[in-house]
Amino acid sequence: MRRLSILILLLLMVTAVTSAQDKDKPAYRLFTKSGKSVNYGKMLKKLKEAEVVLFGEQHNDPIAHWLQLELAKDLHQAHPQNFAIGVEMFETDVQLVLNEYLANLTPESNFEQESRPWPNYTTDYRPVLRYAKEKGIPVIATNVPRRYAAMVSAGSLSALGGISEEAKKYIAPLPIQMDTNLPGYKRMMGMFGSSTHGNTKSENIVQAQALKDATMAHFILEQVKQGKKLLHINGAYHSDNFEGIGWYLKQGQPQLKTGTITTVLQEDLDKLSKENKAKADFIIVVPASMTRTF
Repeated sequence: MRRLSILILLLLMVTAVTSAQDKDKPAYRLFTKSGKSVNYGKMLKKLKEAEVVLFGEQHNDPIAHWLQLELAKDLHQAHPQNFAIGVEMFETDVQLVLNEYLANLTPESNFEQESRPWPNYTTDYRPVLRYAKEKGIPVIATNVPRRYAAMVSAGSLSALGGISEEAKKYIAPLPIQMDTNLPGYKRMMGMFGSSTHGNTKSENIVQAQALKDATMAHFILEQVKQGKKLLHINGAYHSDNFEGIGWYLKQGQPQLKTGTITTVLQEDLDKLSKENKAKADFIIVVPASMTRTF
């Protein structure tokens, strides 16, 4: 009996070790906003119904960048005649340069010199643009030129009152409305110091964020008006909790069908943590140990 017990114990130990060694190490998991596990195919089916998909990323996350490319391919296949891609990573005043590159009128090297790409463009965004170029997909630069964001950071939204009519083509129509009670803006205000203590600088920084959100929403809606289905790539903080860009989209077109994605890091991928629920329609959970692109 003792020998049998020892054998059973050894078998259990071997089984436990084997199970630990064979445990899957997924690169990501997908969940709905309520925390229900979902596969990519079901997410895609839902997003195909949207007029605008806001894909919120962590800028240095390789999994998000790969999924953006895959989603772009699949949404283009679903809407081959009226699909476009919008990107926060390019500012509205380089649209001409972007168009010339996509139309094969300028070499890639010139495009990258003149379009002010982000430092991680080559690894993280170039694949999406090359795919769009290959397939003839319009790519829309949606972010406000940084000089105007800097103006607002220094002098509030009122500083835009002095810009020229030519300059106004690159931003959302003035005056820009801002809901300071949106939780995202309130949290951002708290990061830089409460306005109750007369911290004008923190108010201006949040207003600059609102300028970016409003401008991206404006140029997205311009595409929607032309009948385009649009995948928009942006930092998660611009669309998390259905705020930011999403709030401005609803102000401009209340009945707009949108789908949102966000990307989060977790140690445990088996379930969605409470703080990450309801951030978006779909949440991509990436291992906290995932290597970063920068």
